Amino acid sequence: MFGKEKSSDERRFRVAPDVSTELVGERASSAGVLLFSAVLFVVVLACVLGITYAALYFSGAFAITSVKVNGADHLTNDEMAILAAVPQGTTLLNVDTSSVANSVDRDAWVADVSVNRIFPDTLEINVTEREIAAIVEVAADNAKVTQMWAIASDGMWLMEIPARDSELGATISPQIYEDADRVLHITGVPFGLTPEVGTYCADGNVNNALAILDGLSTELADRVKTVTATDA
Repeated sequence: MFGKEKSSDERRFRVAPDVSTELVGERASSAGVLLFSAVLFVVVLACVLGITYAALYFSGAFAITSVKVNGADHLTNDEMAILAAVPQGTTLLNVDTSSVANSVDRDAWVADVSVNRIFPDTLEINVTEREIAAIVEVAADNAKVTQMWAIASDGMWLMEIPARDSELGATISPQIYEDADRVLHITGVPFGLTPEVGTYCADGNVNNALAILDGLSTELADRVKTVTATDA
């Protein structure tokens, strides 16, 4: 009639809720909300910036009104304008700086070039030029005419230097004549040499003469006026 008497050692406990598990869950949920909010903010910001940039890109804002050239002593402003070939209406946002640099780099005088944007309206072109190492006296027209060719220390043909008082001479940079007057001449070049602007000299006699010039001390170079290619 009566239930079994409980042992004096038997105890019953109420199980308390796992507080730590609840806290971890709440924190994870909060972190998830924060992460989602951060991602959403970044996406919205990127969209706003993208739309703003696109609007400016096509609006003509930051139009290039000035091209600043540094280091181009042997190239005139007109020559640089032709080389850079920046189209009218180009802006700092849509200008292809690599294309401008590659275009300028085509010229034999240019050893290196970089192009920078200077807001709000200036494109900066920095040029490192080759220097005239010597003037090579080249026989032409069946050896009846002697052409004066400027050559760089790396062997690149820079240009045929026209007579100073010629029509063409009046259009080139005066710095070219100043440099040509102070460098040595390489003479005695065998007939048949045909230099081409922007190419490297393949004539062994001329290249040997350049090597000799490069090895001269400053004092000796000031006294020597010519080097004969056939003796180099």
